[in-house]
Amino acid sequence: MVFLSKKRTLEILEKAKPGDKVSQYSDFLLSTLIILNLLAVSLESVESIGSTYRKQFYVFEVFSVSIFLVEYLLRIWATGARGDGSHKSTMKHRIKYIFSFTGIIDLLAILPSLLPLLFSVDLRWLRVLRLLRLLKISHYSSALEDLFSAIHHERSSFAAASYLFILALFFASSLMYVAENSVQPDKFSSIPETMWWSLITLTTVGYGDVSPISPLGKIIGAFTAVMGVFSVALLTGIVANAFAHQVAQRKAILEAQIASALEDGEIDSDEQIEIENLRKRFDISEDHVKAIIQVLKEKPSVKK
Repeated sequence: MVFLSKKRTLEILEKAKPGDKVSQYSDFLLSTLIILNLLAVSLESVESIGSTYRKQFYVFEVFSVSIFLVEYLLRIWATGARGDGSHKSTMKHRIKYIFSFTGIIDLLAILPSLLPLLFSVDLRWLRVLRLLRLLKISHYSSALEDLFSAIHHERSSFAAASYLFILALFFASSLMYVAENSVQPDKFSSIPETMWWSLITLTTVGYGDVSPISPLGKIIGAFTAVMGVFSVALLTGIVANAFAHQVAQRKAILEAQIASALEDGEIDSDEQIEIENLRKRFDISEDHVKAIIQVLKEKPSVKK
């Protein structure tokens, strides 16, 4: 029997690198299992389906939790490979994983099935907790990482826009409370209660469950709606711009790599592999890479 090393186990469990078929299969199988779990939780909440296939859902849940538990334990064991080999370094990296965002999500993927053994828990809450398994996809997708990175890159602008939004929320709530409290004391009973209306109006959702009826309240409501359009558009634009900057930065890195490879006029096999790995890592199309190569080859600065 062949036992995998910690390093190889970690490579298989982490997001697959280009060319690592075993890791790619592992990512695909675990991602598929996560998606099937979400479908199972959703269908189980339908009374007619849940009662009819209760046993099948239970068997699938036991199977899924067993896989997730083994994966979680393997990740704790394999994360020790990140250290320098000493016991202290190994334990440090294992504890770091356990308390990391992905480590907590991996634990939460298991807990919903173990909690009923210890406590009496509402099944509806267990289903919601089981839906957190969707976040396990972050092991194989950089979507959340890209979002956090984009916000971090534009953190100053994002913080300023958030401050303006919160400012608008408090001012709108205070003014509307003054205008509507006397005519609708049940719906605008306090400033915190009025914040629900302000939040829904500023985000341009507009449920319509609470609305001003006094002339002054309607004027404040109109200004709040306009402020909401500007503030939400500002936040959306900042995040969109941050994402666009990330894409441009990745393309620039890839272009620099291709330019470096073309310094002698040709791209050899090793350079081609590096470019392909970078292309897959940044999720850039092959046509785009071909276009960059074509443009750089036509530049007079590239030696023929």
